[in-house]
Amino acid sequence: MLLGVPAMDQAHQAMVEELGRLATADGEAFCSGFFNLIAALERDFREEEELMQQINFPNPQSHHDEHARVLNSLLHVAPSVKLGNIAAGREVIRQLPQWFLNHLSTLDLMLAIALDMVKQPKNPPPSVFLRTERARLLNERLE
Repeated sequence: MLLGVPAMDQAHQAMVEELGRLATADGEAFCSGFFNLIAALERDFREEEELMQQINFPNPQSHHDEHARVLNSLLHVAPSVKLGNIAAGREVIRQLPQWFLNHLSTLDLMLAIALDMVKQPKNPPPSVFLRTERARLLNERLE
């Protein structure tokens, strides 16, 4: 799960740990953990998006849109969780690991590669490499 970008790797590890805690938490512990997770994801997503902006990452909108979809899913059930409907929160939380693995292995991987390429100017521009890498990943999925 490590991408070689310390800030991203630490954020990802913290999210996995929080999801593990939420899997066994009940009542108030689940509720507070749920809202802590939302706050952490908002912060982590904002930091990733700032990184994309700093390196002029190609097509950052798709990455941003995916972040927004996840946050919207969590925020949609947040009022219910606050009123004690833990089941609604658990349903959304249960779907996050699969989303996370997909996001990590596609969009976050491309961002990590682009960040690495910025450090090594002899490589092709990130937009060229990322299009090539995305095509390769999509072809692997189709096979």
